Amino acid sequence: MNKIQHEQCPPTEIQKFCEKIHKSGCQFASLIAEEMEAEWLLHYWFYGNESQGQILVHTALQKPEHIIPSISLSIHAADWHEREIEDLFGLVFEGHPKLGDFIVQAAGSFLMPIGPIYGGGFESSHFLLETVGEDVIHTIRRLFYKYRGVEKIAENKRIDQVLQLSERYAGTSAFAHSLAFCQAVEQACLIKISERAAGLRIFLAELERIRHHIGTIEKICESTGLGIAGSQTSLLHEDCLRLTGELTGHRYFFGLNTPGGLLREFTDRECAESLKKLTIILKQLLEIETLLKRTSSFLDRLEEVGIVSLKNAEKVGLVGPAARASGVERDLRACQPYGFYDPIQFSISCESQGDGYARLRILFSEVRESFRIMEQILKMLPKGSELPEKLGEPENAEFKDGTGIGWVEAPLGAEFQWVRISEKGTLARYRISPPSFANWHGFDLAAENFAFQDFPIIMATFGLSVAECDR
Repeated sequence: MNKIQHEQCPPTEIQKFCEKIHKSGCQFASLIAEEMEAEWLLHYWFYGNESQGQILVHTALQKPEHIIPSISLSIHAADWHEREIEDLFGLVFEGHPKLGDFIVQAAGSFLMPIGPIYGGGFESSHFLLETVGEDVIHTIRRLFYKYRGVEKIAENKRIDQVLQLSERYAGTSAFAHSLAFCQAVEQACLIKISERAAGLRIFLAELERIRHHIGTIEKICESTGLGIAGSQTSLLHEDCLRLTGELTGHRYFFGLNTPGGLLREFTDRECAESLKKLTIILKQLLEIETLLKRTSSFLDRLEEVGIVSLKNAEKVGLVGPAARASGVERDLRACQPYGFYDPIQFSISCESQGDGYARLRILFSEVRESFRIMEQILKMLPKGSELPEKLGEPENAEFKDGTGIGWVEAPLGAEFQWVRISEKGTLARYRISPPSFANWHGFDLAAENFAFQDFPIIMATFGLSVAECDR
């Protein structure tokens, strides 16, 4: 059982208090702001290893006061969280190290604009690359061109309506997003799920991880100009999408999760058949991995390119494969196990080089581990076909005003969601902290001090989602 510790702190002491928690080895997860009638509530969320559990630090500002000390100077991972809250709520984080667009002053310097419109399926984002010759000296990243206000739209909506929002704000990781939301609701409403439902959820989550990682590998191959390898991995990606569609009825796992379990049963036979088909896909993928390792022109574009050191990865709060490629051995499935992960045996893939090739190796390694997890789940699933009923409509269910937190190790890394549910069964506050919200900071570090032509390759190795930030 995960330990969740709640701490109260006055606003004047919040910087020192959070810094002390961070120095104890806990990672910053999220910052949630709530506007109440007479006060502002702020919740600072940290997590550590399994013994440390999770820590929620609560503080309150009495209106009309709206200034609170910033924690970003010592905890860089809080940077965008404070900026976003300032934009949306008007709170001022005193001492926040706001960055301007500093222009490089050097002979031969040039400002190269990229985006915000791209070909293919990449979302709108704009980059200004300050270069001297072929070297990128500084990157200025601008996202949020398609900000959709998902959290605001969710207010006063029914749980089932917000569930649909949760799986649609970034569809490539739809199952992970909706799982985090369901777990937050289940905690708030004290809803228990069966072991079989919990196991099936993890089975599907790992299938999504495999499909997602193969898609990222495909983009890495394409970015380096390997047309044949890109086509081969594209076919495997499509095979995964078709397998998912056959098993679940939707290629991107929409309409499966619900607070209390799943919306439909998956028989052992269905899972076994999917695993058998997945075996063929993985065999072909690992053959491609072997060939890539022997392709010197491919390795030259990845090795010692786009490096993020362990120190920098920890400083900016990288999560997921991007963090583990830099030596951060942290995975929520292990350090904060949820669902059916407790009895599962698996290795945390970790590298130390922090370059593009390390990130690629992590992807291949995690695909193998995800398959192992799925095999174990199929053997350990409790027998029977009965799943918990779907959470009823608000008028047919008993709700208490309260909050809940949910977390998952999404394909791109740690994701955290917070909900406050009213007595009517509607969402009073919904907060999403997706992995890309943290990992875009690492991309800036990786792209700087490398050649201009390395830029698209470095971006591909991070596999970042713009949609997760433009939520």
